[in-house]
Amino acid sequence: MTHALPGSADVLSRPETRLATGLARSMREADRAASSLQDFHAWFSAYLETESSEIRRIPFSELKGWRFEEPHGNLVHESGKFFSVQGLRVRNAPGAVPEWDQPIIHQPEVGVLGILVKEFDGIPHCLMQAKMEPGNHNKVQLSPTVQATRSNYTRVHGGRPVPYLDFFRNASRHRVLADVLQSEQGAWFYRKRNRNIIVETHDDVELLDGFHWLSVGQLHALLSEHDLVNMDARTVMACFPFTSPSPSGPRAFAGALARSLDPGYGSVHSPGSLRNWFTGARAGFTGEAHLVDLGSVRDWQRSDDRISHDRGVFFDVMAVDVRTGSREVSSWTQPMIEAHGQGVAAFLVQRIDGVLHVLARIGSEPGFMDAVELAPTVQCTPENYAVLPAEAAPPFLDEVLHAPADSVLFDTVLSEEGGRFFHTRSRYLIVELPAERALVEPDDFRWLTVHQLSHLVQHSNYLNIQARTLLACLHSLLGRAGGECT
Repeated sequence: MTHALPGSADVLSRPETRLATGLARSMREADRAASSLQDFHAWFSAYLETESSEIRRIPFSELKGWRFEEPHGNLVHESGKFFSVQGLRVRNAPGAVPEWDQPIIHQPEVGVLGILVKEFDGIPHCLMQAKMEPGNHNKVQLSPTVQATRSNYTRVHGGRPVPYLDFFRNASRHRVLADVLQSEQGAWFYRKRNRNIIVETHDDVELLDGFHWLSVGQLHALLSEHDLVNMDARTVMACFPFTSPSPSGPRAFAGALARSLDPGYGSVHSPGSLRNWFTGARAGFTGEAHLVDLGSVRDWQRSDDRISHDRGVFFDVMAVDVRTGSREVSSWTQPMIEAHGQGVAAFLVQRIDGVLHVLARIGSEPGFMDAVELAPTVQCTPENYAVLPAEAAPPFLDEVLHAPADSVLFDTVLSEEGGRFFHTRSRYLIVELPAERALVEPDDFRWLTVHQLSHLVQHSNYLNIQARTLLACLHSLLGRAGGECT
């Protein structure tokens, strides 16, 4: 184990004592929140009863404002805004499949994903929105205070203004807890990034219809419910500047997690060693990915209502018609990606010298801006391996899928981004290896503490979207442990 020298942590990234105390109390004392989770569920159920949105699959010919651009075949919006569906050609990729073509979403604009925080009785609360997304299989999920693309908040669609946007566009008037550009799914987006921002205010905040205050602890507790907290909320939640509560006994899981949040307890790898490993992986990456015309992608076919791979796997591009009364505009049509099969994203964790460590992996996805990012131990869609070489299956997949029940610390099915992906879901797991299990790190894997992951997430393009979701899920275990951490 390496140990941090006193004062060696980045002072600018440390939260102030009051905020750290408030976050810890919020995780431990859900009953001290401004309202109970029972009140939230009653409010959410009542909101669902008023939600009358209709989402209908349509053929491409019924898209309004969208067209297949000739002669390239790209699927584009007539405004030139929002996004387009183009082709991507991948060459020299690492792994068992070095070359392929695919459709991909190209959205060269930075959106805003913002959570507004306000204290009630010393407990930080988050203003969350019940938001309908056409790709959500259950229509409505909890989203950040603001979740808007540039095209949306500049009102290209001619719709209503985005509520609370000014708190984030003029954040200097308040207290900024986190502000970082983060990637989205590099398998389906080409170099897409959003601004993840958390702002604390002391101003009076009008509570609008469709919004609800939840304590930070309550919000993390809701991560354990299937398809409730959406992807955009999860990525911002990962950016909360948590510090360690007081650890308890050396063998308690909660104590190991608390020590993992404190750089003073050390880690298997020093920050410098991890930077060297990660930067070396980026510098040595030889893969290539560049946009091509959608009409020229190989092994994909376009029919009246979808673009599909010849072997019926991976994903389709399809289209929907949306009618709703709860969004900035009341109706629209759009293309979406629909994945085949449910994804799996998992962290293996282990207590090493009494400190919880997370096994992270160097992951490359063709749409990443910086070639590679840190990914979960396992991230895949198992159904795809029916048509891929056997060696393509990721290490540790069987260990995750067949883990003993008492070693599974988190297991929830969560939806991916419902604005672009139709009924696309992943099973998120955190699985603990026994302390006596000796595991030799493969070259592309390293043990990191939760503190090291939390430090990296304050910087752009280090943790991918699935790893950020799992980091938020790890934080949620602080609340489940409750008194064990005190």
